[in-house]
Amino acid sequence: MLKKDYSKTKKVCKVTFSLPTTAVQDGAEVRVLGDFNNWTWQSGLVMKAGKTEYTASIELALGANYEFRYAINNERWENDWAADAYVPSPFDGITNSLVSVSAVVDGELTGKADGGKKVKATGAPKVEKPAAAAKEEAPKAPAKAKAPAKTTTTVAKTTKAPAKSKAKETPKK
Repeated sequence: MLKKDYSKTKKVCKVTFSLPTTAVQDGAEVRVLGDFNNWTWQSGLVMKAGKTEYTASIELALGANYEFRYAINNERWENDWAADAYVPSPFDGITNSLVSVSAVVDGELTGKADGGKKVKATGAPKVEKPAAAAKEEAPKAPAKAKAPAKTTTTVAKTTKAPAKSKAKETPKK
């Protein structure tokens, strides 16, 4: 099984490989061999034995697919049962497991395993959008002095309406 933890600060992904103990005999030494360590037992990623699985982690550069397999006692090979994909190896009838480490473009993860298409990871190419050309700023015109704000004072004249006379009106006949 593969667990991927993408870094927020670096262009890497921490990949944790795990192989169930049921795939390995007791007391076995298990290492992860692949493109990232030149497929050699000596530089293989040593896996720690736990109660239910062997595990090991490594940081891989983004934007590449990496082929790998588990080597048991430097004698027997095992594929990852939950790899991102499987690809033919150079040896007839044998497949390698594949882990696809997506690239980050504009803050979004992109790319997945190529559906079984063999992609050799040499130097782990990075996939990024080219940086946009910097815009040149046009020279700014000198700031215009602001005219003082016009202040107009209006005096409202209030006039009282003539008071109604309270004299009794005589009804018209």
